[in-house]
Amino acid sequence: MTQERMVRIEQDILGKNNAYANSNREHFQRHGILALNLVSSPGSGKTSLLTATIEQLQGRYPVSVIEGDQQTSNDAERIRATGAPAVQVNTGKGCHLDAHMVGHAVQHLKLEGSGLLLIENVGNLVCPSAFDLGEAHKVVILSVTEGEDKPLKYPDMFHASDLMILNKIDLLPYVDFDVERCIGYARRINPKLEVLQVSARTGEGMESWLNWLQAAMGPKSAPVDDVEALRRRVAELEAELQEARQGR
Repeated sequence: MTQERMVRIEQDILGKNNAYANSNREHFQRHGILALNLVSSPGSGKTSLLTATIEQLQGRYPVSVIEGDQQTSNDAERIRATGAPAVQVNTGKGCHLDAHMVGHAVQHLKLEGSGLLLIENVGNLVCPSAFDLGEAHKVVILSVTEGEDKPLKYPDMFHASDLMILNKIDLLPYVDFDVERCIGYARRINPKLEVLQVSARTGEGMESWLNWLQAAMGPKSAPVDDVEALRRRVAELEAELQEARQGR
């Protein structure tokens, strides 16, 4: 196969994926859903971060998860144990999720308006960078056990992301990792990249991550408790109106 033919096939694949991604994005926007594409190397702590996030958001916002792995449903089971709905997508030999897979997975989730959809991509810092899933933001997660030069080794992923979460910072006293150098490398690739330092295990920095989520969801999104309170108040007013009509 010639190089020209290979390029044409790749362009065709990405073009079809982008069409599915645009359809997903329109669906999410129409229903007020914030979709995030979480990407990282294997072992960065994505699933632990997700479970900690879900636990802290319980009662505030509806959260659903799509789990991408080559095999097993282990991560989806961990998510379901928190009470959040999760769909497992196994890619087999594939090294990333694509927009068509996500669209199918969404059909199995009862997504609620003003909710959060967390898409945990296959652990890989190469392939997922090129595939739009219809997300509002890519979030790249890097743990302090990996080495601070990851942004230079995998520049496409850090360039495509809006936020970098530096995870497992509770291990900094025990590893040789230069935080400022890592952030400098990442912003050399992407000057607009936001950075948060978090420990999913101890909870350090989680409040900043939750605040980032709130800002990304925007002012139109209201916590679940507020929505329920509003519904109760509407029901009370309707009952009062009905009584007033009957008393005439």
